[in-house]
Amino acid sequence: MSKPDARIDVVQGTANTWLVGNDEEVIVIDPGDDAGVVLGAVGDREVLAVICTHGHAGHAAAALEVAEHDEAPVALHPADRQAWRELHDEDPDIRMEDGGRFDVAGITMEVLHAPGHSRGSVLLYCEELEAAFTGDVVGENGPVPTRDGFPNWGRQLDAIGAQVLTLPSQTRLLPGHGGELTVAEAEKRFDSWVAAGQDQTVSGVQDDAE
Repeated sequence: MSKPDARIDVVQGTANTWLVGNDEEVIVIDPGDDAGVVLGAVGDREVLAVICTHGHAGHAAAALEVAEHDEAPVALHPADRQAWRELHDEDPDIRMEDGGRFDVAGITMEVLHAPGHSRGSVLLYCEELEAAFTGDVVGENGPVPTRDGFPNWGRQLDAIGAQVLTLPSQTRLLPGHGGELTVAEAEKRFDSWVAAGQDQTVSGVQDDAE
Protein backbone atom coordinates (compact mmCIF):
# COMPACT_ATOMS: atom_id res chain seq x y z
CA MET A 1 0.00 0.00 0.00
CA SER A 2 1.42 3.38 -0.99
CA LYS A 3 1.93 5.97 1.68
CA PRO A 4 -0.54 8.87 1.53
CA ASP A 5 1.00 12.05 0.15
CA ALA A 6 -0.98 14.26 2.53
CA ARG A 7 0.93 17.00 4.30
CA ILE A 8 0.23 19.71 6.86
CA ASP A 9 0.76 23.41 6.17
CA VAL A 10 0.14 26.28 8.58
CA VAL A 11 -1.03 29.84 7.98
CA GLN A 12 -0.29 32.00 11.01
CA GLY A 13 -2.69 34.84 11.74
CA THR A 14 -5.14 35.63 14.52
CA ALA A 15 -5.17 31.87 14.96
CA ASN A 16 -3.19 29.05 13.41
CA THR A 17 -4.97 27.90 10.27
CA TRP A 18 -4.05 24.35 9.31
CA LEU A 19 -4.21 23.08 5.73
CA VAL A 20 -4.31 19.29 5.42
CA GLY A 21 -4.06 17.69 2.00
CA ASN A 22 -1.85 17.36 -1.05
CA ASP A 23 -1.25 19.28 -4.27
CA GLU A 24 -4.79 18.63 -5.51
CA GLU A 25 -7.12 18.88 -2.50
CA VAL A 26 -7.15 20.28 1.00
CA ILE A 27 -9.23 20.62 4.14
CA VAL A 28 -8.98 23.95 5.95
CA ILE A 29 -9.02 23.81 9.76
CA ASP A 30 -9.80 27.07 11.61
CA PRO A 31 -9.79 29.57 8.72
CA GLY A 32 -9.32 32.52 11.08
CA ASP A 33 -10.48 36.00 10.08
CA ASP A 34 -8.57 36.67 6.84
CA ALA A 35 -9.93 34.64 3.95
CA GLY A 36 -7.56 36.20 1.43
CA VAL A 37 -4.45 35.01 3.22
CA VAL A 38 -5.85 31.50 3.66
CA LEU A 39 -6.98 31.20 0.04
CA GLY A 40 -3.59 32.46 -1.08
CA ALA A 41 -2.00 29.54 0.78
CA VAL A 42 -4.57 27.12 -0.65
CA GLY A 43 -3.70 28.22 -4.18
CA ASP A 44 -5.13 26.05 -6.96
CA ARG A 45 -6.07 23.19 -4.64
CA GLU A 46 -9.71 22.24 -4.19
CA VAL A 47 -11.11 22.99 -0.74
CA LEU A 48 -13.08 19.88 0.28
CA ALA A 49 -14.29 21.23 3.62
CA VAL A 50 -13.74 24.01 6.14
CA ILE A 51 -13.68 22.76 9.73
CA CYS A 52 -13.95 25.05 12.76
CA THR A 53 -12.66 23.52 15.99
CA HIS A 54 -15.01 25.94 17.77
CA GLY A 55 -17.11 28.99 16.97
CA HIS A 56 -15.04 31.90 18.28
CA ALA A 57 -14.33 34.74 15.86
CA GLY A 58 -10.56 34.34 15.56
CA HIS A 59 -11.07 30.80 14.34
CA ALA A 60 -14.35 30.95 12.41
CA ALA A 61 -14.94 34.48 11.06
CA ALA A 62 -13.63 33.70 7.55
CA ALA A 63 -15.22 30.25 7.31
CA LEU A 64 -17.98 31.03 4.81
CA GLU A 65 -15.73 33.13 2.56
CA VAL A 66 -13.07 30.42 2.41
CA ALA A 67 -15.69 27.73 1.80
CA GLU A 68 -17.26 29.75 -1.02
CA HIS A 69 -14.05 29.32 -3.02
CA ASP A 70 -15.12 25.79 -3.98
CA GLU A 71 -18.65 25.69 -2.58
CA ALA A 72 -17.26 23.50 0.19
CA PRO A 73 -19.23 22.56 3.30
CA VAL A 74 -18.47 24.18 6.66
CA ALA A 75 -18.37 21.98 9.77
CA LEU A 76 -18.98 23.02 13.38
CA HIS A 77 -20.13 21.21 16.50
CA PRO A 78 -23.77 22.20 17.18
CA ALA A 79 -23.01 23.16 20.79
CA ASP A 80 -21.14 26.19 19.44
CA ARG A 81 -24.01 27.40 17.26
CA GLN A 82 -24.65 30.45 19.47
CA ALA A 83 -21.09 31.76 19.05
CA TRP A 84 -21.32 31.08 15.31
CA ARG A 85 -24.51 33.11 14.96
CA GLU A 86 -22.74 36.14 16.40
CA LEU A 87 -20.55 36.00 13.27
CA HIS A 88 -22.72 34.58 10.50
CA ASP A 89 -26.35 34.56 9.41
CA GLU A 90 -25.97 31.30 7.50
CA ASP A 91 -25.73 28.07 9.50
CA PRO A 92 -22.86 25.58 9.06
CA ASP A 93 -23.50 22.73 6.63
CA ILE A 94 -22.18 19.90 8.82
CA ARG A 95 -23.10 19.31 12.46
CA MET A 96 -19.96 17.63 13.75
CA GLU A 97 -20.32 14.96 16.41
CA ASP A 98 -17.82 12.90 18.39
CA GLY A 99 -16.54 10.11 16.14
CA GLY A 100 -17.26 11.91 12.87
CA ARG A 101 -14.72 11.52 10.10
CA PHE A 102 -13.29 13.62 7.27
CA ASP A 103 -11.24 12.18 4.42
CA VAL A 104 -8.68 14.03 2.30
CA ALA A 105 -5.65 12.97 0.24
CA GLY A 106 -5.79 9.37 1.45
CA ILE A 107 -5.96 10.12 5.17
CA THR A 108 -8.79 10.34 7.69
CA MET A 109 -9.34 12.81 10.52
CA GLU A 110 -11.57 11.80 13.43
CA VAL A 111 -13.63 14.30 15.40
CA LEU A 112 -13.12 14.15 19.18
CA HIS A 113 -15.53 16.31 21.19
CA ALA A 114 -13.54 18.05 23.92
CA PRO A 115 -15.73 20.70 25.64
CA GLY A 116 -14.45 23.18 28.19
CA HIS A 117 -12.96 26.10 26.29
CA SER A 118 -16.36 26.20 24.64
CA ARG A 119 -19.26 23.78 24.75
CA GLY A 120 -18.63 22.67 21.19
CA SER A 121 -14.83 22.54 21.13
CA VAL A 122 -13.40 19.61 19.21
CA LEU A 123 -10.03 18.31 18.17
CA LEU A 124 -9.27 16.40 14.99
CA TYR A 125 -7.01 13.34 15.18
CA CYS A 126 -5.21 11.87 12.18
CA GLU A 127 -3.55 8.53 12.86
CA GLU A 128 -1.76 8.42 9.49
CA LEU A 129 -0.07 11.79 10.05
CA GLU A 130 0.41 11.19 13.80
CA ALA A 131 -1.12 14.60 14.49
CA ALA A 132 -4.06 16.12 16.34
CA PHE A 133 -5.42 19.59 15.64
CA THR A 134 -6.41 20.81 19.09
CA GLY A 135 -7.94 24.24 18.50
CA ASP A 136 -8.10 25.88 21.92
CA VAL A 137 -8.56 22.68 23.91
CA VAL A 138 -4.85 22.77 24.75
CA GLY A 139 -1.75 24.67 23.62
CA GLU A 140 1.93 24.54 24.48
CA ASN A 141 1.24 26.41 27.75
CA GLY A 142 -1.73 24.29 28.73
CA PRO A 143 -5.50 24.86 28.57
CA VAL A 144 -6.25 27.96 26.48
CA PRO A 145 -8.39 30.66 28.17
CA THR A 146 -10.66 33.24 26.61
CA ARG A 147 -10.30 36.96 27.33
CA ASP A 148 -12.45 36.42 30.41
CA GLY A 149 -10.50 33.46 31.72
CA PHE A 150 -11.60 29.85 31.66
CA PRO A 151 -15.31 29.27 30.99
CA ASN A 152 -15.15 25.76 32.48
CA TRP A 153 -11.72 24.95 33.87
CA GLY A 154 -12.57 21.53 35.25
CA ARG A 155 -14.29 20.37 32.10
CA GLN A 156 -11.40 21.57 29.95
CA LEU A 157 -8.93 19.62 32.07
CA ASP A 158 -11.18 16.57 31.87
CA ALA A 159 -11.29 16.90 28.08
CA ILE A 160 -7.50 17.06 27.89
CA GLY A 161 -7.21 13.95 30.02
CA ALA A 162 -9.86 12.00 28.13
CA GLN A 163 -9.26 13.07 24.54
CA VAL A 164 -5.65 14.31 24.32
CA LEU A 165 -3.54 12.33 26.78
CA THR A 166 -5.08 9.04 25.59
CA LEU A 167 -3.64 9.52 22.09
CA PRO A 168 -0.32 7.84 21.16
CA SER A 169 2.54 9.59 22.95
CA GLN A 170 4.36 10.60 19.75
CA THR A 171 1.29 12.41 18.37
CA ARG A 172 1.97 16.04 17.43
CA LEU A 173 -0.49 18.46 19.01
CA LEU A 174 -1.09 21.34 16.61
CA PRO A 175 -2.96 24.09 18.48
CA GLY A 176 -4.98 27.13 17.50
CA HIS A 177 -2.34 29.48 18.94
CA GLY A 178 1.39 29.24 19.53
CA GLY A 179 3.78 26.38 18.90
CA GLU A 180 3.23 22.65 18.85
CA LEU A 181 4.00 19.96 21.40
CA THR A 182 3.55 16.20 21.62
CA VAL A 183 1.18 14.14 23.71
CA ALA A 184 4.19 12.93 25.72
CA GLU A 185 5.17 16.53 26.49
CA ALA A 186 1.60 17.44 27.42
CA GLU A 187 1.43 14.47 29.77
CA LYS A 188 4.61 15.62 31.55
CA ARG A 189 3.24 19.17 31.92
CA PHE A 190 -0.32 18.26 32.88
CA ASP A 191 0.20 18.16 36.65
CA SER A 192 1.85 21.59 36.60
CA TRP A 193 -1.10 22.99 34.63
CA VAL A 194 -3.48 21.61 37.23
CA ALA A 195 -1.37 22.97 40.08
CA ALA A 196 -1.22 26.44 38.50
CA GLY A 197 -5.02 26.58 38.56
CA GLN A 198 -7.48 28.62 36.59
CA ASP A 199 -6.19 31.93 37.91
CA GLN A 200 -2.86 31.38 36.19
CA THR A 201 -1.53 33.97 33.77
CA VAL A 202 -1.03 32.40 30.35
CA SER A 203 1.35 34.77 28.60
CA GLY A 204 0.85 35.43 24.92
CA VAL A 205 -1.85 32.86 24.29
CA GLN A 206 -5.54 33.43 24.76
CA ASP A 207 -8.58 33.10 22.59
CA ASP A 208 -10.58 36.02 21.29
CA ALA A 209 -13.99 35.20 22.75
CA GLU A 210 -15.64 37.92 24.75
